[in-house]
Amino acid sequence: MVKHDYIHSDDEDLVRRTLNGDTVAFSEIIRRYENMVARTVKSMLGNIQQSEDVGQETFIRLFKSLKDFRGDSKLSTYIQRIAINQSLNEIRRKKRFLSLFYPTDDKRNMTEIDLEAGNEEVKKDIKEYVNLAISKLEPDFRSVVILRSIQGYSTREAADILEVPVGTVLSRLSRAKEQLKILLKDLE
Repeated sequence: MVKHDYIHSDDEDLVRRTLNGDTVAFSEIIRRYENMVARTVKSMLGNIQQSEDVGQETFIRLFKSLKDFRGDSKLSTYIQRIAINQSLNEIRRKKRFLSLFYPTDDKRNMTEIDLEAGNEEVKKDIKEYVNLAISKLEPDFRSVVILRSIQGYSTREAADILEVPVGTVLSRLSRAKEQLKILLKDLE
């Protein structure tokens, strides 16, 4: 039996092999994209333990949905989309859970509640200020900022990942920047 060299396989070959039952090929997909997924999910959620769980859920979802991957976009874009959707699902789950303990007339958003416990640890380091401000953005704005400004995707790529029109990405990015200016000013 000839052993296949998965490191030199392209994504299309790995997808085909995975769909044919080759679990080692899927392991190579995970190896290639686990750092990208970890960065995306951690940027969206902040919490390391939650990020690890959602990262695993991302690859489980990928495995289950790989048969639906048509190849219209790059595999990395498809995986990124799953990671963001899984992160948004986690944010919604967390929001529903926390709403059980906080009255609905409480105007603070749920990420603020998360941050209260760690605010004393936040130093006057610019990177920490920016990360804190980003974490306070609404999930739709946060995902655009992370994709465009942190991970360096083009507007078109961000639109493909988020499955929204380019104009929506530009609009969300503009509104997010305005909100970040206010948030960063408030954090000084």
